[in-house]
Amino acid sequence: MTFKDFFESLSAISEVELPSISSHIKMAPLERIKSLQEPIYSSLTAKKAAVMMLFYPKEGNTHLVLIKRNSYPGVHSSQIAFPGGKVEELDTNFQETALRETFEEIGVTPDKINIIRNFTPLYIPPSDFLVYPFMGVCNVEIEFVLQQEEVAGILEVPLKTFLDDAIISTMTMDTSYAKSLEVPVFKFEEHVVWGATAMMLSELKDVLKVVL
Repeated sequence: MTFKDFFESLSAISEVELPSISSHIKMAPLERIKSLQEPIYSSLTAKKAAVMMLFYPKEGNTHLVLIKRNSYPGVHSSQIAFPGGKVEELDTNFQETALRETFEEIGVTPDKINIIRNFTPLYIPPSDFLVYPFMGVCNVEIEFVLQQEEVAGILEVPLKTFLDDAIISTMTMDTSYAKSLEVPVFKFEEHVVWGATAMMLSELKDVLKVVL
């Protein structure tokens, strides 16, 4: 899809009712479904984080950026994710966290991002984080500057590819809480996206399909 056509749809996207759990559950591992059916704020002591679902033009067409995290001791090591991270004391709200972390991780300054809307917060039991997703749009092509300590690379996903249901499949994986688990995944060429990021992508995709 051309970025011009996508840009003209943004006001309609902001008005779509969020499908929430009905979207998350499509890409949730079986062991996660029970936790999704509980109130999202049931873990009042959970750590807070925010992520940015950032769209932008590349050669005239709309793309979505994802990052590959570096290897580190933790449950999300080397995973494909959105730019984002935990809330810091100086952040005044979750949107500010998402903007700050996006700048720190991939070099896009907050003034270049137009926040379109927030999406449904998602609790992640393995890391005890409640994550607040935001959809943002950058109107110009991006020259990414990666935070080498945390980001191993980026994945630029064409919107046309993202909206294609053929990229959804299942894989048998070892996770932090189960072995040989059948997991729904998004497959972008050799890259596999699963878990919380896949669940947030599912809601994003369902909202976009209402309008596009």
